[in-house]
Amino acid sequence: MYPNRKSALAAAALWAAASTLVTGCGGAPAQAPAPPSDARCPAALAKAKEAVGRAELTDAAWNGPTTGPAAVPGKSLVYVAQTMTNPGVAGVAEGVREAAAAIGWQVRVIDGEGTPAGIQAAFSQAVTLRPSGIVIGGFDPQLTAQQTARAQAAGIPLIGWHAVSSPGPSSAPRLFTNITTRVEEVAGISADWVIARSGGDAGVVVFTDDSIPFARTKSELIKRRLAGCPGVRLLATENIPIPDASQRTPQEVSSLLSRFRDRWTDSVAINDLYFADAAPALRAAGRPGGGPPFNIGAGDGDPSAFQRVNSRGYQAATVPEPLSQQGWQTVDEFNRAFAGRPASGYVAPVHVVTADNSGGAAAWDPKGYREAYRRIWRGE
Repeated sequence: MYPNRKSALAAAALWAAASTLVTGCGGAPAQAPAPPSDARCPAALAKAKEAVGRAELTDAAWNGPTTGPAAVPGKSLVYVAQTMTNPGVAGVAEGVREAAAAIGWQVRVIDGEGTPAGIQAAFSQAVTLRPSGIVIGGFDPQLTAQQTARAQAAGIPLIGWHAVSSPGPSSAPRLFTNITTRVEEVAGISADWVIARSGGDAGVVVFTDDSIPFARTKSELIKRRLAGCPGVRLLATENIPIPDASQRTPQEVSSLLSRFRDRWTDSVAINDLYFADAAPALRAAGRPGGGPPFNIGAGDGDPSAFQRVNSRGYQAATVPEPLSQQGWQTVDEFNRAFAGRPASGYVAPVHVVTADNSGGAAAWDPKGYREAYRRIWRGE
């Protein structure tokens, strides 16, 4: 997810094993090309395989906080949502509600409905309610500079979810902490997945939105990592603004198929939504749903992305956010703020979801965090 640009669009990505027969939902079975026996980047390939194997694990132990302040009683939160039609924003909101119930706090969600005026009005309402804390749910705080200043003047701590590009505390804007994965890790593992899947021999298209600095940075990091393997060729970078994706992506995909034909083996997108829009054009061209091209989304992993991945429906993998866990972390970070303690500094590790490791789930929900946070809040 990206601050101030997620509006009801989202999620999913890419994986299909190099020599596994997969059946597409839009065509005949496809055989993934076998990797060349003489890998063109042996060091980069070995490193990519190791990183992807680690990121695909689903049974890793909780590596987040296990100590912290006991629950501060009687608190209330307001979650200001960029738009509740955005599955990522809504998923974190549900995690906040669940965690607040566990710690004994009250939560109210106010929907900004995806427009600047709506978000500003929602934030104004939040400040007027004088809660103990306010969550900035998926939008850039600069959009609500006046409301943010009012909250700070009232002594209301602010915590962001995807509010700025980097995790951790922020001084401009002033946030107790910002909860997100690290863009460089998401970009890196997405590129590594392509290198590992292809055995270091791929023709790649990157989909991005250069109007969003965060997205542009992510796509540049993806391309930089891909360039570390000479056998992986960047065929094209498609700059399609997210608001225009549903209209432009099918046309651009048809053009790419015409230009590159079988040379186009893989795609990486800065957001899963591009593959929802690419699917009709790939289907119309007779391409199998399982690839090629094998498509991976470098964020966000919403339920629609999981559905495409699980059904091998023109997306092979995604790098999802653990939305519910991040909601619980939001509540824990507020508890630390209320107790006069620093932010935990925890950042969730990147995870890669494919049809082989998803277990048919519709979201990435790692193990152990609920129990860990409950123990902290009970003072154990």
